Amino acid sequence: MESDANLSSTKVSRWSVIKRKVKKIFLWFITLIVIIICVFIYWKFFYTYSDGYRAGLLQKFSHKGNIFKTYEGEMILSSVSSNNNVAIASEKFYFSVTNANLAKQLDTIQGQMVIVHYLQKNGVLFWHGDSEYLVDSVKPVR
Repeated sequence: MESDANLSSTKVSRWSVIKRKVKKIFLWFITLIVIIICVFIYWKFFYTYSDGYRAGLLQKFSHKGNIFKTYEGEMILSSVSSNNNVAIASEKFYFSVTNANLAKQLDTIQGQMVIVHYLQKNGVLFWHGDSEYLVDSVKPVR
């Protein structure tokens, strides 16, 4: 009888050791997955990929959205102008604004030439706007 008791206790102890090892591996795996997800979210949405300045004509600025209202703007960046200061070769620069005071300032200078400072993110958060370019300052060109 004693050998049966020893045999079953060693089976139980082996099983408990295996369970502890599997649990430890599983916890390490879950921790690694959480760290990878956190790094990805930071890199995709909060890390600034680039920043710089753009100069152009502030063509449109609006406050839009169904659930989350965001400030969205559109500038015309011209590389060549004609004699009447009309842009011949141009491209559009779409941007979002998160600061309400800056949005009020941009709203009052529509139709003017401006220089904006932007931060480019790797991804877009729907409550920050539609564009990966976030404008954080503006200066009218006089």
